[in-house]
Amino acid sequence: MNAADDQTLTVDLDLDLQVAVESAELPGEPDFARWTAAALEGRRECAALTIRIVAAQEAQALNLRFRGRDQPTNVLSFPFAAPPGLCGVDEMDDLLGDLVICADVVQREALEQGKAASAHWAHLVVHGVLHLLDYDHVTESDAVVMEGLETAILVKLGFPPPYEETPDSP
Repeated sequence: MNAADDQTLTVDLDLDLQVAVESAELPGEPDFARWTAAALEGRRECAALTIRIVAAQEAQALNLRFRGRDQPTNVLSFPFAAPPGLCGVDEMDDLLGDLVICADVVQREALEQGKAASAHWAHLVVHGVLHLLDYDHVTESDAVVMEGLETAILVKLGFPPPYEETPDSP
């Protein structure tokens, strides 16, 4: 147990975890909830979102359909947008959106980058949640802000800074 485990996060979180891939190496639902709540801490008091863990084939199909890229990717973020006429409905205020995370890509990237798989999973959850909160890294200045937030959140959770090279990284 590390110091981060002793922290009480104050986010009311409704997390729907969907696992559409078989793997003994996946983090547990409490891990996903903790990482999500940490990314939301200080940014949202309540949130409802779905995290779907998929294989490469589903990630590739979604990446092609929504981003025009015919390859699997590590995380896709789909922010919730209320249909016309339903804006301002209290029951929808907490809906944040959906994350799709490709287990195959996460595992491969963790190995390639010389990172613990749990650290990479946590990073991609935090990264995806920040996208749902409208953070982006398209411009250099946006990337500095987003990467700074990711680093602060992950360090608070007890993980190493995600953008520093490890001794084993290529």
